[in-house]
Order: sequence, then structure tokens, then C-alpha cells
Amino acid sequence: MSQPISLVSPLIAEQKQKITSQLSQCDSIAVQNNLDILVQSDFIVDAFYRFPDWLTDIINNPPQADERSYYQQWLNEKLASTFDELALMKVLRLFRRYILVRLEWSQLTQTSSDEQILLQLTELAEVIIVTARDWLYDLSCKEWGTPCNMQGEAQPLLILGMGKLGGGELNFSSDIDLIFTYPEHGQTQGGRRELDNAVFFTRLGQRLIKALDQITEDGFVYRVDMRLRPLGDGGPLVLSFSAMEDYYQEQGRDWERYAMVKAKILGDQQDSYTKDLYQMLKPFVYRRYIDFSVLQSLRNMKGMIEREVRRRGLTNNIKLGAGGIREIEFIVQVFQLIRGGRVIGLQTRSLLTALQVIEQESLLNANEVDALRENYFFLRRCENLLQAIHDEQTQTLPEDELDQIRIAIGMNFRSWNEFVSELTKRMQFTRQIFNQLIGDESTESTQNTNNDHYNDLWVPDLQLSDVTSVLLNYSPDDAKQLYQMLCQFRDDISKRTIGVRGREILDQLMPKLLELICNDKHALIILSRILPLLVNIVSRTTYLELLLEYPTALKQLIRLCSASPMISEQLAHYPILLDELIDIHSLYQTVAPNEYKSELYQYLLRIQVDDEEQQLEALRQFKQMQLLHIAAADVEHVLNTMKVSDHLTYVAESLLDFVVQMAWNQMIARYGKPAHLTDNKKGLVIIAYGKLGGWELGYGSDLDLVFLHDCPVDSITDGDKQIDSRQFYLRLVQRIIHLFNVRTSFGILYEVDVRLRPQGDAGLLACSLSAFYDYQMNEAWTWEHQALVRARAVYGEIELIKRFNEIRHTVLCKNREERVLKTEVREMREKMRAHLGTTAPHQFNLKIDAGGIGDIEFLSQYLVLNYAHQYPKMTTWSDNVRILELAANYQIMDNLEAQQLTKAYIDMRNEIHQLSLQLLPSIVDDSCFKLEKEIVNQSWLKWLKD
Repeated sequence: MSQPISLVSPLIAEQKQKITSQLSQCDSIAVQNNLDILVQSDFIVDAFYRFPDWLTDIINNPPQADERSYYQQWLNEKLASTFDELALMKVLRLFRRYILVRLEWSQLTQTSSDEQILLQLTELAEVIIVTARDWLYDLSCKEWGTPCNMQGEAQPLLILGMGKLGGGELNFSSDIDLIFTYPEHGQTQGGRRELDNAVFFTRLGQRLIKALDQITEDGFVYRVDMRLRPLGDGGPLVLSFSAMEDYYQEQGRDWERYAMVKAKILGDQQDSYTKDLYQMLKPFVYRRYIDFSVLQSLRNMKGMIEREVRRRGLTNNIKLGAGGIREIEFIVQVFQLIRGGRVIGLQTRSLLTALQVIEQESLLNANEVDALRENYFFLRRCENLLQAIHDEQTQTLPEDELDQIRIAIGMNFRSWNEFVSELTKRMQFTRQIFNQLIGDESTESTQNTNNDHYNDLWVPDLQLSDVTSVLLNYSPDDAKQLYQMLCQFRDDISKRTIGVRGREILDQLMPKLLELICNDKHALIILSRILPLLVNIVSRTTYLELLLEYPTALKQLIRLCSASPMISEQLAHYPILLDELIDIHSLYQTVAPNEYKSELYQYLLRIQVDDEEQQLEALRQFKQMQLLHIAAADVEHVLNTMKVSDHLTYVAESLLDFVVQMAWNQMIARYGKPAHLTDNKKGLVIIAYGKLGGWELGYGSDLDLVFLHDCPVDSITDGDKQIDSRQFYLRLVQRIIHLFNVRTSFGILYEVDVRLRPQGDAGLLACSLSAFYDYQMNEAWTWEHQALVRARAVYGEIELIKRFNEIRHTVLCKNREERVLKTEVREMREKMRAHLGTTAPHQFNLKIDAGGIGDIEFLSQYLVLNYAHQYPKMTTWSDNVRILELAANYQIMDNLEAQQLTKAYIDMRNEIHQLSLQLLPSIVDDSCFKLEKEIVNQSWLKWLKD
């Protein structure tokens, strides 16, 4: 027979010359006699270049088809004088390389069949893994003690070899998929200190992975993939038998059952623990009945394969392409999963054995089985030849002409085209059986063509090329960013516990979500806000179902997250709020301002009065629900900024009302009521300062409160455990603050700040009205009177509120020396700017910097303090807008100036509000608000210049 055309190619001749030169230190006759073999694999040539004796050895001792039975003996001999881990790693790497060279030589000279090559590759891996495990187990026991169960019996590490390793079908450059487990819990014995078995085996597992996977000067042994273990990368590295059983019974997913078909416990198959583990896993993998329920899952898997082929254009991939290796494996495992419970012969890890049983059971006819078997060997030989060229894990046909010639030679074809023609014919036949077995989903795909594109973005091994092929209008940077976000999201959810149903729903939800988002011009921003939310709810199937079953809720979620990261964070922290998205009409409706209290009390009717924990949780839920409705109305411009603050203020006051009542009930149950009180009075008035006092509350504002009472000095409580009534009010306030600040799953209610009380932190938490009056009239600083301008009573009996208002009015109406007042107000403002203002160039802090809102607030406070003695009604309001209006009404300030200041105040406040919705600080470029700053600065100089 004449030589194949490939062997006389000029490229081959040139390559032979290179090899002759490269292997000059080897036996020249051996090199010349074997150039036709050497030319087919750079890997072999590189090995002989590093180890010339290997070529002599292989000539003198040619590889045999059955020599895998010697692997264990050969490796043991190499390890006989090995005493440390570094030496172990070197021996394992060189041994693996040496045997691979022999196997590739055997494959190219065809002294072993394709099936024998697969078995030898698998045996090599198993021998190396088990030997390394045993060597490291002995070392670990010497260092940490021997892991034992409660009866003192030594516990082993069992290793499940998955995929091709388990099936005896490993290829030349395969990763190895492993799962580690041990029989029983317990502690180590004989070590310096006891270790829990879980700790021991985790450390041992880490050692083993390092021994196999770490790259050294000698390369690596195998790339180790542990992601098939329960919970993947998010799960423990090693599980006990019982933990593994619980997982597969309660959370095991269809793909895990699919993977477990090929699971082999490496090492001694007669070991009692090995038999126990097989027995434990068997019910998960093989059902006792003909399991047609798995068909839908298999269709889903088929759909995933089809999308993978389509989105990657894998026409040249002999594993993943249509009719490739994976589809042959899939065809066989379909029968194993459906009928394996009844047909015992199908309970095998070997694809070839399963094919025989499929033929015996007439599940496929003999011609189909023969064709699948031949096609499988054809593709597996091609795969091994591909990988043996450069010792690379690849299944894609080469584009390089030299490598194409090498494959054609190895596959016994006279040309590359002849090989490709035969390959195509075989893969088309496999594809035909594949489609017949599961059923063609072309009808469904035509109905969901658009959605299929987005299905391609939701696959476990997403590549950047997938994103660019689906989202054609994305720039390279945007496509890369979206790809990274989706990869990170998959990594994040892999660390969460998700049930089978949850994963099914997530797989249905994500393509719909991506379809709705990806065409939005702000898609990357929206995704960055929604994905953290999904990570938080992914373990709670109910919420995923809600978004899947209520398209309106999903659309509103996207809409709100697009509008504000503040809302997306709120939903992420409190996913129960997703229920509020179902009804689009109520979502954007807020409670009438005067109805928040009744709405709250109605919401709390379902909670037992004495169940403090549930009441606190319900209060926080109510607040978050109302904030969501207010924010939704805000971003949709149903409410303006002033109205938003009004609603937030009413929410806070309603919650304050309930918390006070709750604390009061707890206090009187313990101490009784202060004796001076009559009827249902509490004798308490609460003063709001700052934003709450000035009707300017924001979404994240805290509450500045001062607590006043009218308790006489000699009053005591009337309960069994009597205390001084003023002590009662002190403890009441402490209790109120505690109820606000205690953290539940819904966070705190509000931060409460009581530092504006008389004497600040040194003062009493609860102060009498008379003491408050005395302090304000005789001791308070000017800045405290400025704060009092923005104060108002938000809780208390009418007569006490009236008394506070009288005190406030009297204090604010004091006749002050104008020059001194100006100086003190101005100096306080300048001090604030110095400490809190913007130092960065070209920036403007809307709250603090000169010309900002702070100046307007100080100016309005100055107007009250300076003119209230002349115009007492200047004390009527606590908010800036109405103070400026009063100043204009009393002709203190020119009407135009008041209007301009009011407009500047509202415009800047609107901007601050919009920035807060975006979770941004109140800082803008200093080119913004130039006119407003000029107006404010002119007024500041006019009124407060020395």
C-alpha cells in the first residue's frame, strides 16, 4: 500500500527536519526509524528532548495493550524512596508524563485499540489519585492523628471519580472531576490535639488537590475540578455519608443525577465503606419504576446542548457539536436514567456496556447501536489525537494545516478533506438518533426564538463570545462588563442553598429577565442593581415564583431598580416587599397623610399584644412598605420633593406614636403609673428637631428628639414596684430609644438622636418642661435657639403641647442684640463650612458650602431670632419655606428676595433628594446652581455681614 498523501506533504518533511535537529541528543537511528510517529505529536518530541532515555526505553520495551496492570507496581517503585510532599509531586508528574508518552506511542502505532487506550488512560489516573491519597493520608495521620468514628474505628477518605474518569473513558488531557466523602463524624486520635473529622478530611482533600493540580517545574498531574460536589464551590470540600445522603435526597438536582450515573468510587471496590456508599447513592440515581418523569429534564438538557451548539457555532467541535461525543453519551444516559431502575444491566458506568444492554433490550436496533459504538470510538480517537499533539484539553478541530495533516494521518485518511467528509457523515447519523430519542423541539424554538437568544446568556459556562453574539449592539467594553456580572452572579448563587424547584424557576426566570433588561440603554446599571437582589432571594423559591408568575411584578421591579439604587437596595434587603409590586395600581399610591396611624394600627391587629418581637418586626415591615410606596410615587413623579418629605414625616410620627404606647404599656406593667397623672394621660411631650421638626425628613433620616414631662418632684409610681416618677420617665425614654434602635431582620426602626436636649450628652434623657424653659431662657447657646426655630411637638397631650409652644414662642421672641446675633450665627456657619464643607476643587456641597441650603436655613433662623420680638407670629412655623413667606408678609424681607431664596432652596433640595435616590452625596459640580449661589450669597452678605 502506498503512503498516505499526508505523509509526503512538504510541511511534514519540514517538521521531520526540525525533529531530527531537536532530538540530536537521542539515538539518531531510533529517531530516523520513527520519524513518521514522532512527526504526529509535539508532546512526544518534547518529552524525548527532556528525557532522551525514554526513547531508548520505548524502543526496547514497546507499549503493550495490557500493561495498565503494572501501573500500580511501577508507581510504588518510584515512591519507595519518597518521603516529602515536594518529592511526591515530582514523582507523580514525571510518572504521568512517562505513561502518557507510552500511551500516545501505542495509539499512533496502533498496538492498542481505542477502547484499550481509554481504559489505560483511566487506570493511570485512578492509580495516581488513589496512591497519592493513601500516601498523604498516612502523612496526615502522623501529623494530626487518625480520624476515627465514635467507636474508635479509623475512617477513610473516599473519592468519587465522576464523568469520563468514573466511566473508564478518560481522554488524553482530561480534567478530573472528583467528590470527596468520609463515612462518619468523629475526632482524630493519636495526634497532639483532637481534630474534628471534617477538619482532618478537608485538610487532606486540600493536600491531595495541591499534589495533583499545582503547577511546578514539572507541570501538573491533572486539573482537578471539585464543582460537582454538593452545593458546588459554595459547599464543603468534604462531606460525611449522612450529609451527602441528606443533600441528594432533599436538594439533588436532575443534572446531579445525570452526573452520578458515571460516578465510581476509586480504589478497592470490595471495601465495605465503598459498598455502603454505592448502596446509599443508588436510589438517587436509579428509580425503581420506569421513570418517564425525567423526560422533561432531559428535554431541558437537550435544549441546553442545542443552544450551546448554536450560540458558539460549534461546527468544528467534536464533543459539543451536533452529533458529537456528548450527544452519544446523552443518548446512552437517557436510557439509563429512564429505565435503569428496572433494567439492572443499565446500572453501569461504562457507556460501551450500557450500549450492549440497550441493544439486548431492543431499546435501539442493532444497526443503530453498532453505528453509535463505531462513531464513539471514531470521535474518541480523534479527541485523543487532538489533545496529544500539544497535551492540551481541546475538542475543536485544528485550523493549522500541519495539525490537520497530523489528525488525518492518525485517523488513517489520505487527506484532511477525506477525514472531514467521514466525520460529518458520522456526526449527522448520531444527531438523527439524538433528535428521534428526545423529540424535536423545533416548533417550540420557532415560538421562542427571541427568548432562546437570551437563554444563551443563561448557561453554566458562559463565554464572552456568547454575549457578543447575542447582544450585537453592545460595545466590547459593555459586553465584557455584562459577561463579568453574569459570571459573578453565578458564582454568588453557587454559594447559596437552592432547592431543585428553585433552580428550575431561576432557569426560567433569568432569560425573561435578561430579555426585558438587555435592550434598555441602562441595562448594565439595572443589572448591577437587580442581581444582588436575586442573590438575596435565590434561596427563597416563593419570591422567584412571584417574579416568574407575575410579569407585572417583574416589570415593576426593573422599572424601580432602573430609577433608583436606593429602591433596589431596599428590595434586596427586604424581599418581602416584592409582594407590593404585584398590583401596579396600588404600588404608586400612598396612604393619605392623616391615615398613617390608623393604617399602622390596623396592620398590627394580627400581632399578639404581648409579642414584642413580632410587634417590632411588624413596625419595621410597615415602615419599609410605606417607604417603598412613597419612593415609587417619587420616582414616577406622582409626588414632588416637598410632598415626599411630608409623607415620610407622617410615617415617622405614626411609628413614634405606637412605639411610645408600646413602651408605656411595658413600663406601667412593671412600675405602675406616675401617681400625679389622671385619666389616660402620660404627662409626656416629644419635641422633634432638625429634619423631622422642619418637615424635611428624607428616606434615611434619623430622628432628633427631645423628651419633656410635667412630673412634679414628689411623684412616685403606683405599682407594686414603686419608683420615683422622674426615674420612671427616664426609663420610659430609654425604653423608647431601645425599641427604635433594636435590630431585627428588618433592621432598626430609626436612629434616635437625643443630643439636642438641655446640656446635651450630660443632660437628663427626660427633662421637665419647667427645667427646659429655664435652660432655654438662661443657659442655652445661640445655636440651640437656632435649633429651636426648627422644633415642634410631635407627640403629647394637647395641654402639654400648648405649654411647649408657649415656651418656644417666649424663647424665640427674646429681644436680642442684632450685632451679637449676627456674629454668633455667622461664626457658627463658618465653623460648619470649615469642618464639613467640600475641599475638593470644582465641587459644590449643596448642604454645607457657601451659597447652599445651609446658608438659607441659617438665614431663616436668624430672621426669626432677630425679628420675632417685633413680629411674634414669625415663630408660627418650623420650616424654612413658610418662615421666608412670613418674613415677606411682615415686610422684613423684600418679596422678590424671599421668592428667589425660596426657589433656590426648593431647587437645591430637589437636587439633594434626587441624589439621595441614586445613593449619591449632596455634591455637584461647582458650575451648577450658579445663579442660585449668587442669590444666596448676596442675601447672606446683606443680612449677616458684620
